[in-house]
Amino acid sequence: MCNFQTRWLARGKGTLALLALFLVPVLFAQNAAKVTALDPTMGKVNDTVTITGENLGKDNVVGVFLSDDKDDFKATLVDQAANKIIMKVPQTKAGGYNISIQVKDRILILPLKFSVTE
Repeated sequence: MCNFQTRWLARGKGTLALLALFLVPVLFAQNAAKVTALDPTMGKVNDTVTITGENLGKDNVVGVFLSDDKDDFKATLVDQAANKIIMKVPQTKAGGYNISIQVKDRILILPLKFSVTE
Protein backbone atom coordinates (compact mmCIF):
# COMPACT_ATOMS: atom_id res chain seq x y z
CA MET A 1 0.00 0.00 0.00
CA CYS A 2 1.40 3.42 -0.84
CA ASN A 3 1.79 6.17 1.71
CA PHE A 4 -1.22 8.11 0.34
CA GLN A 5 -3.54 5.11 0.75
CA THR A 6 -2.33 4.51 4.31
CA ARG A 7 -2.97 8.14 5.30
CA TRP A 8 -6.43 8.11 3.68
CA LEU A 9 -7.44 4.92 5.49
CA ALA A 10 -6.21 6.29 8.80
CA ARG A 11 -8.16 9.50 8.22
CA GLY A 12 -11.24 7.54 7.16
CA LYS A 13 -11.24 5.49 10.36
CA GLY A 14 -10.71 8.60 12.46
CA THR A 15 -13.51 10.41 10.66
CA LEU A 16 -15.85 7.48 11.15
CA ALA A 17 -15.00 7.28 14.86
CA LEU A 18 -15.46 11.03 15.23
CA LEU A 19 -18.78 10.92 13.38
CA ALA A 20 -20.00 8.09 15.62
CA LEU A 21 -18.89 10.01 18.71
CA PHE A 22 -21.12 12.93 17.75
CA LEU A 23 -24.07 10.98 16.33
CA VAL A 24 -24.64 8.54 19.19
CA PRO A 25 -25.61 11.24 21.74
CA VAL A 26 -27.80 12.94 19.13
CA LEU A 27 -29.63 9.71 18.38
CA PHE A 28 -30.26 9.04 22.08
CA ALA A 29 -31.25 12.67 22.71
CA GLN A 30 -33.97 12.38 20.07
CA ASN A 31 -35.86 9.99 22.36
CA ALA A 32 -35.21 11.94 25.56
CA ALA A 33 -38.25 12.98 27.57
CA LYS A 34 -38.80 16.73 27.49
CA VAL A 35 -41.36 18.59 29.60
CA THR A 36 -42.48 21.95 28.22
CA ALA A 37 -45.47 22.94 30.39
CA LEU A 38 -47.39 22.23 33.56
CA ASP A 39 -51.08 23.13 33.98
CA PRO A 40 -52.13 24.18 36.56
CA THR A 41 -49.04 25.13 38.59
CA MET A 42 -50.85 24.86 41.93
CA GLY A 43 -53.52 22.65 43.41
CA LYS A 44 -54.71 20.44 46.25
CA VAL A 45 -53.98 16.79 46.97
CA ASN A 46 -55.81 14.56 44.42
CA ASP A 47 -56.29 17.42 41.90
CA THR A 48 -55.33 16.53 38.33
CA VAL A 49 -52.37 18.20 36.65
CA THR A 50 -51.39 18.00 32.97
CA ILE A 51 -47.74 17.80 32.02
CA THR A 52 -47.08 18.42 28.33
CA GLY A 53 -43.96 17.82 26.30
CA GLU A 54 -42.26 15.25 24.09
CA ASN A 55 -41.46 11.55 24.48
CA LEU A 56 -43.58 11.20 27.61
CA GLY A 57 -45.13 7.84 26.68
CA LYS A 58 -45.17 4.72 28.85
CA ASP A 59 -42.18 3.29 26.99
CA ASN A 60 -40.04 6.21 28.21
CA VAL A 61 -41.47 7.79 31.39
CA VAL A 62 -42.31 5.32 34.16
CA GLY A 63 -43.18 7.74 36.96
CA VAL A 64 -43.82 11.34 37.99
CA PHE A 65 -43.00 12.81 41.39
CA LEU A 66 -43.32 15.98 43.40
CA SER A 67 -39.87 16.49 44.90
CA ASP A 68 -38.57 18.69 47.68
CA ASP A 69 -35.07 18.83 49.14
CA LYS A 70 -35.67 15.63 51.16
CA ASP A 71 -38.26 13.40 49.49
CA ASP A 72 -39.92 12.36 46.23
CA PHE A 73 -43.70 11.85 46.39
CA LYS A 74 -44.96 9.57 43.63
CA ALA A 75 -48.02 10.74 41.70
CA THR A 76 -50.72 8.48 40.30
CA LEU A 77 -50.74 8.65 36.51
CA VAL A 78 -54.31 8.95 35.22
CA ASP A 79 -53.47 9.11 31.51
CA GLN A 80 -50.23 9.01 29.55
CA ALA A 81 -49.38 9.65 25.90
CA ALA A 82 -46.31 10.69 23.93
CA ASN A 83 -47.12 14.40 24.32
CA LYS A 84 -48.80 14.57 27.77
CA ILE A 85 -49.22 13.00 31.16
CA ILE A 86 -52.20 13.58 33.43
CA MET A 87 -51.37 12.94 37.08
CA LYS A 88 -53.05 13.28 40.47
CA VAL A 89 -51.31 15.39 43.10
CA PRO A 90 -49.90 12.91 45.63
CA GLN A 91 -50.58 12.99 49.39
CA THR A 92 -48.11 15.50 50.79
CA LYS A 93 -48.05 18.64 52.92
CA ALA A 94 -48.70 22.09 51.47
CA GLY A 95 -45.66 23.78 49.94
CA GLY A 96 -43.54 24.18 46.84
CA TYR A 97 -42.20 21.20 44.90
CA ASN A 98 -40.26 20.46 41.75
CA ILE A 99 -41.79 18.16 39.17
CA SER A 100 -39.58 15.11 38.62
CA ILE A 101 -39.95 12.40 36.02
CA GLN A 102 -38.58 8.88 36.15
CA VAL A 103 -37.06 7.82 32.84
CA LYS A 104 -36.10 4.15 33.03
CA ASP A 105 -34.04 3.95 36.26
CA ARG A 106 -33.20 7.69 36.56
CA ILE A 107 -35.20 10.41 38.29
CA LEU A 108 -34.81 13.77 36.57
CA ILE A 109 -35.69 16.79 38.70
CA LEU A 110 -37.10 19.46 36.40
CA PRO A 111 -37.01 23.24 36.86
CA LEU A 112 -40.83 23.29 36.92
CA LYS A 113 -42.46 24.24 40.21
CA PHE A 114 -45.78 23.05 41.56
CA SER A 115 -47.40 24.41 44.75
CA VAL A 116 -49.59 22.16 46.86
CA THR A 117 -52.29 24.16 48.62
CA GLU A 118 -54.52 23.15 51.53
